[in-house]
Amino acid sequence: VNDEELKKRIAEELALERARRDSEAQKRRLFGRLLEREKISSNEHLTRAILRERSATEEERQKAQRFARQLEEKDRELKKHDAYYKEQLARLEERSAQFYKVTTEQYQKAADEVSARFK
Repeated sequence: VNDEELKKRIAEELALERARRDSEAQKRRLFGRLLEREKISSNEHLTRAILRERSATEEERQKAQRFARQLEEKDRELKKHDAYYKEQLARLEERSAQFYKVTTEQYQKAADEVSARFK
């Protein structure tokens, strides 16, 4: 084996090694770009999911507020009806007491008249 053949072999091996390194570097760059795209895509999906959740949470909060206002309105309405019916009940009790008084007086008067007639 002479020097020229040795130099030629070394040059070929160096060229092969360079080609292999270049190929590996190219694969790493490609893989890095793919990873970066995947990372960006994942971040976009995550951002969209977070925005959807925030939107849903806001909608639920507004819905809860709306239901709370409706509940308060119903409560006020029920209190109003309760006061009205208590007032009506008090009037009926008053009328009933007056009717009872008049009826008792009329009964007593009639009893006194009957008693006076048959004495």
